[in-house]
Amino acid sequence: MIIWVNGTFGSGKTQTANELSRRIPNSFIYDPEHVGYFIKKNIPKQMSKNDFQDFNVWRELNYSMLKAIYGEFSGTIIVPMTIANPQYFSEIVGRLRDDGVEVHHFTLRASKETILKRLKSRGEGKNSWAARQIDRCLNGLSHDVFQTHIDTDHLSIDNIAEQIAAATNIQLLPDPRSRTRKRIDRVITQLKYVRFWR
Repeated sequence: MIIWVNGTFGSGKTQTANELSRRIPNSFIYDPEHVGYFIKKNIPKQMSKNDFQDFNVWRELNYSMLKAIYGEFSGTIIVPMTIANPQYFSEIVGRLRDDGVEVHHFTLRASKETILKRLKSRGEGKNSWAARQIDRCLNGLSHDVFQTHIDTDHLSIDNIAEQIAAATNIQLLPDPRSRTRKRIDRVITQLKYVRFWR
């Protein structure tokens, strides 16, 4: 199956995806952003766009990659990616579902204040690229196509992962890590994935 973790930038997608991957045997994190950076580095400057999701080829490549991985990989594919445009969502997730691919989609929601606080904790201020996308993403993700919603204002990453696992009938492995070890792992994840440019 594919578990797609959606939400605004700063909603906890990456941390949730890594928690799920850590506790779901034979799982794999697929990051569609890598396709976007590949496209940006391999086109003439005149073709550049502010958001790589606006490239038709970005949507086509991610659809094709996920379909190919799903066809050959027997485990769980976890996709942490913000998509707030219903048409773009349809071109990837909708097409996969039409092809018989089992895709479970979850949108992590939080208040604007909570999101700004989370962005600040990872070094992104209110004028950062991610912060400037909050209103657009909150509006887009309110569309019915982006069900199922999980309100995360008062949930830990563990709670979110457990809700997703329960909704997909997955038994998570026990987590033997101490609270300190968890904190360290999440800081490492944050440093590994945070980007100050798009």
